[in-house]
Amino acid sequence: MPIPYPFSNTRKRSRNRGLKIACLAGLLLPALADSAEPIILDDAAVANLGIEVVDTEYRDFAQTLFAVGRIEPIPSRKSFLSSRVPGRIKAVYAHEGDVVSAGQTLVEIESLQPGNPPPRIRLDAPQDGMVMQSHTHLGKPVAPDSELFEIIDLREVYAVARLPEDQAGALQLGSHAEIRVAALGDQRFDGTLARFGTTANAASGTIDAYFVIENPDSRIRPSMRAEFSLLIGTKSDTLSVPKDAIQSDGINRFVFVEDFSLPNAFVKAPVKIGAQNEQYAEVLSGLFPGDSVVTKGSYALMFAGGGSISLKEALDAAHGHEHNEDGSEMTAAQKATQQHEQQAAAGGSGSGPLTLFLGILSGLLATLLLLCALKLKSQR
Repeated sequence: MPIPYPFSNTRKRSRNRGLKIACLAGLLLPALADSAEPIILDDAAVANLGIEVVDTEYRDFAQTLFAVGRIEPIPSRKSFLSSRVPGRIKAVYAHEGDVVSAGQTLVEIESLQPGNPPPRIRLDAPQDGMVMQSHTHLGKPVAPDSELFEIIDLREVYAVARLPEDQAGALQLGSHAEIRVAALGDQRFDGTLARFGTTANAASGTIDAYFVIENPDSRIRPSMRAEFSLLIGTKSDTLSVPKDAIQSDGINRFVFVEDFSLPNAFVKAPVKIGAQNEQYAEVLSGLFPGDSVVTKGSYALMFAGGGSISLKEALDAAHGHEHNEDGSEMTAAQKATQQHEQQAAAGGSGSGPLTLFLGILSGLLATLLLLCALKLKSQR
């Protein structure tokens, strides 16, 4: 009967542990092999792409709601000019687009009342504002129910946002919005919520929100398209990055993170994004505070792999000694093997023609010797 080995259980546990480690390695190695290698650029490429980086950090994150809408005149700032007596237009002193003042004469009417000459009546602007519509010209008949001019004071206007009904409850009268009018470029206007629409749009599920904005130079005109950024809350200590850093391949979102040791090296890092506002995106996973992410030039980095230098070249330059193609440090044995292969390749390429020549010469000599031997045999 064999004597049991006192450490047999320990060896069995060691074998099991080794099998587990091997299995884990088998699972991890393919994942590591599939991980994206860094994109490494030279100084010229970085300058040409205009690469800029910022640090990922915790900040107060403004939760905003984006909406679109139009500019509308404030009804209390709109007026019409008409005549109380019938007649005919004899003189016109204002046209569409003119800015007029209250009491300024806009038109003269020749009355149909008897007289020689017939009496003339001057009609003055009822308020300050811009002539938006003119329905008159010389000689046109005028009736008491005719609207001659439409005048709107545009120094204040409504910016009407179409808000989803489920989001309107986050706002209250007096709430502020940052408004961009598309026709005026990137200029921003501050709007104050004055009222909501009387009814909701059942088809779109929206309700109008009326924001008052100042327009002292009357550059904002009715029916212009407006974009709204509405503050609906603030989250403190939120890890976030500029929206310019976020890129997508159509399915996944990712950023390019600057390598902490290699110069001009950037690693593609998948990220999970939460809430967004006009400037920043909340990062739920994929980054740590202090990670330097690429903002300007991040889109171009997606196409920069072809002209970048290799990982081996970058590591060799950064650390001053040789590395393998996968980035690992080259051992002494690997260096010796590499040198031997290089010498063999150099020697083989240099002696190839000479070897061929010597082979042909040897064949010729062997043939001559054989012929000589045959000739001597025949003579004997």
